[in-house]
Amino acid sequence: MRWILDGNNIIGAGGDGWWNDPQGAAARLAQRVAEWCRTHDDDVVLVFDGRPVEGVAAKAGGNLGIEFAPAPKRDAADDHIVALVEDLYVEPDLVVVTSDKGLVARLPPGVDVAPAGRFRRDRLGLRR
Repeated sequence: MRWILDGNNIIGAGGDGWWNDPQGAAARLAQRVAEWCRTHDDDVVLVFDGRPVEGVAAKAGGNLGIEFAPAPKRDAADDHIVALVEDLYVEPDLVVVTSDKGLVARLPPGVDVAPAGRFRRDRLGLRR
């Protein structure tokens, strides 16, 4: 199984005050995803909008890749996720984690999508 995670969307699915410290929220999410990745062998790519953040990028390793989409437009990560899916969709076991309806509409038909809030709760043990 391969997972592509819409990092900003997963952060936004929690009402934990992330907007007061978005870089800190990204680092906390990356840490939780890294911990989850140690429990399985699935390949995971966590994608964020914006320039690379050192403390976040440092969480990558093993079966976890962390990528940033630093384009000047908003939601650059959506474009990056669509490109990743187009490259990887030959695999039948591909899951995109997002609740972004605009992004979901851009994915090829048949790609499995998991809602961000459910992923936070069920896979990462995070509450809203």
